[in-house]
Amino acid sequence: MISEKMKEYVKSSSAIRAMFEEGKRLAEIYGPENVYDFSLGNPSVEAPKEVKEAIIDILNNEDLNMVHGYMNNSGYDDVRAAIANSINSKFGTKFTEKNIIMTVGAAGGLNVIFKSLLNPEDEVIVFAPYFGEYRMYAANYDSKLVVVSPNTVDFQPNLEEFEEKITKKTKAVIVNSPNNPTGVVYSEETIIKLTEILKKKQKEYGTEIYLISDEPYRELVYDSIDVPYLTKYYDNTIIGYSYSKSLSLPGERIGYLVIPDEATDSDLIISAANVATRILGFVNAPSLFQRVIAKCLDSEVDVSIYERNRNLLYNSLVEYGYECVKPEGAFYLFVKSPIEDDIEFCNLAKKHNILIVPGTSFACPGYVRIAYCVSYNRIERALPGFKKLIEEIKNN
Repeated sequence: MISEKMKEYVKSSSAIRAMFEEGKRLAEIYGPENVYDFSLGNPSVEAPKEVKEAIIDILNNEDLNMVHGYMNNSGYDDVRAAIANSINSKFGTKFTEKNIIMTVGAAGGLNVIFKSLLNPEDEVIVFAPYFGEYRMYAANYDSKLVVVSPNTVDFQPNLEEFEEKITKKTKAVIVNSPNNPTGVVYSEETIIKLTEILKKKQKEYGTEIYLISDEPYRELVYDSIDVPYLTKYYDNTIIGYSYSKSLSLPGERIGYLVIPDEATDSDLIISAANVATRILGFVNAPSLFQRVIAKCLDSEVDVSIYERNRNLLYNSLVEYGYECVKPEGAFYLFVKSPIEDDIEFCNLAKKHNILIVPGTSFACPGYVRIAYCVSYNRIERALPGFKKLIEEIKNN
């Protein structure tokens, strides 16, 4: 007998993971080389060589009792100071180690900050399409997820509807840019308008509304696109970051929160986040990889590999007749389904051993997500299937 809440979670388990498992099943039948799995955002570009070098250096030269031991729940002081200095040099901010809390990836960070901020029935606003796990993270704390419908013209946030949906119960707003699943980067113009709305609504209701920026894809951008750093636009901003994509370390579960001094009750939030880290069972972020990333703050994955994949897949699909906004970052295409039912379209794609995720999973039916963080060769081999798929639909 499992809890009632978990029954609902199990029922609505991630379509992304379901497709990933389906890929493994099909690979056993047809061979992995004949299955084209575009379901999971699992980086295909190797971690920079500096990561391996850092691991070896730490294990050879640092006190192993310290490396593998407990530390402050916020993380190692020297690691947090190094991250703060790195952010300051990039964005002209003035953070110290006090403002940084090491987390078990971006997901762990979001749960820590939700645990710290949310009361039952508080409202958390998200912009569709959005990463589906947000729904469960909010439900963990008995808060209500309020969804702003998608702007399918360019997938910038629908700010008119956003303003209408802010209430006295609004406690947090999540933005994710570069965005999963669209690859769109929210422009500075969008951010300025969004934060002006938040400032106005805070004053109108006499409440604090926290803007939570979920940023695992910050470094994965193309065509010299700039990603605004949101603490510069709005005091009540909290940044959630992960090295899962920027250093290709998704399984290591390492990231951080930035809680600026300018945020209302920042000292209380920092204290609460430390306690939440313990309550949620994390205790602290993985100790070895805290030390590893501190040595790799200037390292980068080769984003040109993803850009090459993007160009091949985007240009080919558009040529075949698919509709899609060209992504500016991350490693996803969000493609309009050639038929109204995006779930049925994904099922049709499976007949060609192509695994993609329905937009319904991101609160945006009628679209599908294609993760191109795969080998270039896989895209090349899958293209005939994509072409045949849309031709079959057009001819029916």
